[in-house]
Amino acid sequence: MKIFLAQQNYHIGNFESNTQKIICAIEEAKKQGGDLILFSELSVCGYAPKDFLEFDDFIGKCYAAIDEIKQYADTIGVLIGAPDRNPVREGKDLFNAAYFLYEKEVKGIAHKTCLPNYDVFDEYRYFEPAYDWKVMEFKGKKLAITICEDIWNLGDNPMYRICPMDELMKQQPDVMLNLSASPFDYTHDEDRKATIKANVTKYKLPLFYCNAVGSQTEIIFDGTSYVFDKDANLCGKLPSFQSSLQSFILNDDGTIDAPIIEPASRVPDKELNPIALEENLNIEQVYDAIVMGIRDYFTKMGFTKAILGSSGGIDSAVTLALACEALGADNVRAVLMPSEYSTGHSVSDAEALSKNLNNPYDIVPIKNIYDSFLQELKPIFKDLPFSIAEENIQSRSRGNLLMAIANKFGYILLNTSNKSELATGYGTLYGDMAGGLGVLGDCYKMQVYALAKYINRNAEIIPENIITKAPSAELRPGQKDSDSLPDYSILDKLLFQYIERRQGPKEIKAQGFDAALVDRVLKMVNINEYKRNQFCPIIRISPKAFGVGRRVPIVGKYLS
Repeated sequence: MKIFLAQQNYHIGNFESNTQKIICAIEEAKKQGGDLILFSELSVCGYAPKDFLEFDDFIGKCYAAIDEIKQYADTIGVLIGAPDRNPVREGKDLFNAAYFLYEKEVKGIAHKTCLPNYDVFDEYRYFEPAYDWKVMEFKGKKLAITICEDIWNLGDNPMYRICPMDELMKQQPDVMLNLSASPFDYTHDEDRKATIKANVTKYKLPLFYCNAVGSQTEIIFDGTSYVFDKDANLCGKLPSFQSSLQSFILNDDGTIDAPIIEPASRVPDKELNPIALEENLNIEQVYDAIVMGIRDYFTKMGFTKAILGSSGGIDSAVTLALACEALGADNVRAVLMPSEYSTGHSVSDAEALSKNLNNPYDIVPIKNIYDSFLQELKPIFKDLPFSIAEENIQSRSRGNLLMAIANKFGYILLNTSNKSELATGYGTLYGDMAGGLGVLGDCYKMQVYALAKYINRNAEIIPENIITKAPSAELRPGQKDSDSLPDYSILDKLLFQYIERRQGPKEIKAQGFDAALVDRVLKMVNINEYKRNQFCPIIRISPKAFGVGRRVPIVGKYLS
């Protein structure tokens, strides 16, 4: 049997575009003599549609798209993902479903059993779990069809009571097919392989796994679809961060007519769960994910041009380089806004960077604007000493300038704050925290440095002085980040334990971190939740990002 995997980039709610992509892939698979083609989870409407699922018109458009697609499923079997109304009306109104189309008909519908509602997932809000499980017969084969999370429960996951593959195995299937929308993070690729291997090892069946690709606001889907033979050898892998259509021959004995990419002995047996921050871990994937996140956000929102503040520091430099790669250098405008506290090399470094990238840039000093603010505020500030108020006026002046230019010329402002800063509240609301998209908001400072080195892997794009100089907000004379924050090499590791690993103060202190430092840092994280609550969407690259996947009270006493 010739089986195609269609790894495609969908646009949530764009039924015309999604349907045409699906139909084009079906037609190409038919030309190549395909028997069956597999698409990803909720491919018809895009994943995750969230509260769009509560609109009857949205569900109606899903059904209309399926009716159109099934006309092309004449000589080929087609598996697509879409919501399915619950006819019984007991429980939720919808199922998360896989539709099996053949001979221009809906031959069967498989419902998702395991509905995740952790981190970025909230499926149980909308869907009812499956309550029956049936293999689907096709061309002499019995197909065991599951959806994403279903294969992450091998009967030993306390989150779920039912293991769908255990139920399907009672009907003696020949092959496992999984429609997935599994988000990227820099630890997840090995997790997936380990999970698929565990399924194949347990059930002794080949598995075809089709994952979504593309960015949906902050969540990145990397694709990286897999094909495993019955002996748990990896025989097929679609590219990461790209749309792709590939075919594989499934033999009657459960082998795959393709070279073995990784023998079962080399495929990991367990999930990758780092116990400490490794700033270089899969940094190439992190780079590709952020580039895709920027590009898809702009493309799907109908934007074309970006703007950002270029300070001569590492964060804005890396953001600028990533944006130029994603959108093209001509479409990214950098604005240098020196103040009386800016060092001379800040401007020269930022200019050198833009010249290396060949992107347009402007120099707009803020001294006169800053002085005007101080003059108007003098009757209120009187002779009080210089403080954070004056520092933040500078940052907010820059934010106003950037937004003014963005409004005038139709740019979207890219935010350059990193995860270390966002965690500790080291940023100014309505100033350097302004923006439409957080590019580095899920990258710790040490990961930003790792990205800079990766960007410079073939040639010096980011000037070396930007990478080596001490980071500074330059809002007062001689200011350094280290005046307010611990050394990033220590801070980032501590934050990783609290945010990614959800370790409390006792556990973190037991790892050798200074007790007073732990108390100080955790307090900074918790009292600054109000700032993060007002922040823009952040491109997610870690197992636990700020935003939709981390829900912490703004007003709370714990560790504060």
